[in-house]
Amino acid sequence: MSTELLVSTVLLIGLLGIAVVSDLRRHRIPNLLILVGLALGLAGQTYSGGVSGLGDSLLSVLICFALFLPMYALGGMAAGDVKLMAMVGSFLPVHYALWAALFSLIAGGICGFLIVLVRGQLVQTLGRYWLMLRAQAYMAPASNEVAGRPFPYSVAILLGTLNSVHWQLFASGLGV
Repeated sequence: MSTELLVSTVLLIGLLGIAVVSDLRRHRIPNLLILVGLALGLAGQTYSGGVSGLGDSLLSVLICFALFLPMYALGGMAAGDVKLMAMVGSFLPVHYALWAALFSLIAGGICGFLIVLVRGQLVQTLGRYWLMLRAQAYMAPASNEVAGRPFPYSVAILLGTLNSVHWQLFASGLGV
């Protein structure tokens, strides 16, 4: 287990923690936080892997950005969430960035389901999805539906990234 990997991991989790707090309090993720994170991630990967590390990091940024951009375009998440996922990519090798994105999407689905369930709107939400399937058209949630309100997706990104980082650390021999 390299010191660089440990420092990079702690730094990434710290930045994500700040993003989560900001998202929960203000429903915003500061661009400055994302820019600083991108710079630190790219610098760290360059330091540990040279030009190859920089290329890997840039590819991870592009992949994470590209995977989350369609959900922003469809109105399913905010731009800050897409940029935050791209920042996560700057810290991770490509295969762990892919896993972080996948785990974040899964965590987002689980969080959304739990929010609908806890708010007692599961039947209402499933009914709307059933109507959409039958009509083969999108039907926006009603104004009183929790499914139509944004939730702080940074929480899902943190959970997904923690899962990916756990596997990265485990594979590197730390065994956390």
